[in-house]
Amino acid sequence: MTVLVSGSEIVLSGTVGNLYWDEGFTAAEVSVALAQIGRSQDVTIRLNSPGGIASEGAAIHAAIAAHQGRTVVIVEGVAASAASALAMAADEVVMSLGALMMVHDPSGFTFGTAADHEASLRELTALATAMAAIYADKTGRTADQARADMRAEIWMTPEEAVARGYADRALSRAANDDEAPIEPAAFDYRLFAHPPERLVALADKRAWTSRARPTAASPAAPSRLTEKLMAIEPAGNGPALPQNPSAALATVVDGPRADASSTTLARADAAEIAKLCVDGGVPAMASALLAEGVTVAQAKERIGAAGQINDLVALARRKDPTLPAELGATMLAEGKTVEQARAALFDKLVAAEEKTAVSSHVPTDGKGDPTARIVGHYRAATGAKPRAA
Repeated sequence: MTVLVSGSEIVLSGTVGNLYWDEGFTAAEVSVALAQIGRSQDVTIRLNSPGGIASEGAAIHAAIAAHQGRTVVIVEGVAASAASALAMAADEVVMSLGALMMVHDPSGFTFGTAADHEASLRELTALATAMAAIYADKTGRTADQARADMRAEIWMTPEEAVARGYADRALSRAANDDEAPIEPAAFDYRLFAHPPERLVALADKRAWTSRARPTAASPAAPSRLTEKLMAIEPAGNGPALPQNPSAALATVVDGPRADASSTTLARADAAEIAKLCVDGGVPAMASALLAEGVTVAQAKERIGAAGQINDLVALARRKDPTLPAELGATMLAEGKTVEQARAALFDKLVAAEEKTAVSSHVPTDGKGDPTARIVGHYRAATGAKPRAA
């Protein structure tokens, strides 16, 4: 649950908008929450979000701005991208101890003709202009000054956010003595251009991603990987699963490795690996990892990849409950990378969307493409390019 209502408080956590691969909150859900409290009632919104769909953030901004009671947004953890934009609608923006706020230009991928790219350029420019107006209205700065902050992708501490006008006040350390700082919402912060090192380190520690950190020469949101899947001999009506799924995943994540069955791990490392497996929700991997003699660093990488694949399958099954519950285990056994699993699930969801659209005669987007909506969500959620038809 990413929208919680308690008395006169609303808690918003996760991504902005209903994305396929992350838990998020929508403008419709926020509007319902505000109505539940009462249009004339004062409301406090606790926000912890890495952002998401820019237009959804603008819609939530409008819903908060239209609320008749006094509104206070308390940033807990992080308010980045579209999340920072929606926060600007509040009568008062408060930064919690250790929280971060980020503003930047909207971005996205286009797949298609030159005309498609030109249309995306116009759309992104319009979105950036609208966002700059929102930031300028709150901060008292000019739209050009706000746009300069967006182009630079600035990450602000509570004090910096107040100094620049994006927040009205920061909670003092004394006010937070009884509470530890809220951890930022789970997200692959490497997708941003200039993420703070502590968010990158936290993502590593929590295994929110298994991808290597991008450099200036490598895009933060790579397109689908093109390497071939591991060869698995079929048996009966389905694929034959290797006896050691962890080893299959290791070949993809770590590359081929020599047999390490005779390697003796230090007791402390073995205990840490076992704990990592339990914390990562894949306790069954522990015995295989220990038998292979992997290092703690390799174990973290493998556990992170397995956890992401399982999470992707769980989220995909919410969209299409007909997907088999054991799909995650099958993908791990097949040695799929996170990106390959994401691509396979996307194809399955598109196929289901097309089937539903045809059977229920859902109108297309005017261009004969009944899957335009799901493709748009996929682009926003992953930054990856769908395959050409």
